[in-house]
Amino acid sequence: MAELSENTKVDVSLKTLGGMAALITTLVSMWFALQSDIAEAKELPKPEINRVEYDLKDEAVRTAIYSTQEDVQGIINQLDKIDERLYEISRK
Repeated sequence: MAELSENTKVDVSLKTLGGMAALITTLVSMWFALQSDIAEAKELPKPEINRVEYDLKDEAVRTAIYSTQEDVQGIINQLDKIDERLYEISRK
């Protein structure tokens, strides 16, 4: 097992050091950009949802629910037919 001491020699190339410096610089710049975006977002007004937009979203949700109900009813009908056919086959 290797021991670390004051006399331990570590070889790192200049290319590796340059890559590490570039990575650290990139991460720090991304951090500051993110912080400035967060500060700007805090100052922006909250979006207002007007009545028309609310009604459109409500209508879309209701339409999706009714469509899903129709699909489920169709699946139930198909399962009933399959069940009847299986019963007929098992009787024979």
